[in-house]
Amino acid sequence: MTELSQPGVFLAKVDAALDTGTFKKITFSNYIGAEPELKNIYVRLVEIKRTAMLSFTYRYKTRDIVKNFPVVEGRAMLRTHVQEDFKAATLFSAEADYVLQARGHSWTLKSLPASMAGVSIAAHDKQKSRKIDANGKQYLVDLELTDSEGQVFKNAQDKFKQINQYIEILSPMITALPNGSIKRVADMGSGKGYLTFALYDYLSNTLQQSVQVTGVEYREDLVTLCNQIAANAGFSGLDFLQGSIEGYDTAGLDMLIALHACDTATDDAIFKGIQAGAQLIVTAPCCHKQIRREITKGKKANELDFITKHGIFLERQAEMVTDGLRALIMEYFGYQTKVMQFISDQHTPKNVLIVGSKGAVGERERAEILQKIRTTKKFFGIGYHHLEKLTGLNR
Repeated sequence: MTELSQPGVFLAKVDAALDTGTFKKITFSNYIGAEPELKNIYVRLVEIKRTAMLSFTYRYKTRDIVKNFPVVEGRAMLRTHVQEDFKAATLFSAEADYVLQARGHSWTLKSLPASMAGVSIAAHDKQKSRKIDANGKQYLVDLELTDSEGQVFKNAQDKFKQINQYIEILSPMITALPNGSIKRVADMGSGKGYLTFALYDYLSNTLQQSVQVTGVEYREDLVTLCNQIAANAGFSGLDFLQGSIEGYDTAGLDMLIALHACDTATDDAIFKGIQAGAQLIVTAPCCHKQIRREITKGKKANELDFITKHGIFLERQAEMVTDGLRALIMEYFGYQTKVMQFISDQHTPKNVLIVGSKGAVGERERAEILQKIRTTKKFFGIGYHHLEKLTGLNR
């Protein structure tokens, strides 16, 4: 075997890893091609709409671009990159890692113990597969969640898990819609934008959808920071605006998000989504003071007053009643609702996610829902619910 055959041997190892399911990833470095500012390419195997694809992350000096290709096409591109574009490539597989390097006009190929030795890729993917991969994501670096090599910082592990759980929850609801249904998204109270960036990445790069995502945030310093990070990542369809939920025009919105909007701000956001006829409304409520005040003021004697006489139980009861009524009101307007745990309650007690998917509702169902809302209010001594008031259902 001559040194000149080493790229061919390397590519044969790549083919074998893909064929046997032991493929983990490939990294290319020492770029010698003509494309300006391209530094590295990272390749991994992903599944999109139940189809295996090779995902290429192109790392430039100031941004990352992700493109997904059918495996056959991706294999051809790998050959071009090995033979023409890069002077170094590393294959990571479950059996061994292979390092190919050009030295002058010759090549060396080294075999190293596998980073995943003894662990099948299928088992690894089941345990570690994530919608948002840390590798090659410039925005995760700028948000100080990972280092430049894609390693998640120890103090950012919980946040990174939260990001992936968030996308994991939304993914089946988004992909259940006709392709291209989500064109305009607003994230109300986006904060530092961790979840906003992840959602845009998933919609634009993973699902390959043309989408405009806007983060609406009251704090101007965070708006400036997030716009800088978006520009650095090359996310042309993502921007951040300074403003409030009440002041944002949601006309034509397909998806509205409001995570941890305090008290009735969650109701304001849901109402905006209903007005827009958004395909998806996603909220994670925070604080439930309005209904707690109503229950306290009403002092309704009922079968549960032995529980609600205790402050901590009253607070929890108010949370469930508030969010239960929110779900009912959304259902009145034709939304199919799901209420689920957002993140583990070991991180925060405010961990409920309410998601509404736009559908249809008949007049009989509307009447039944309206009666249920009124019965619930009477039982707990509630004068009004803020979302009910916004929608006019309290008349």
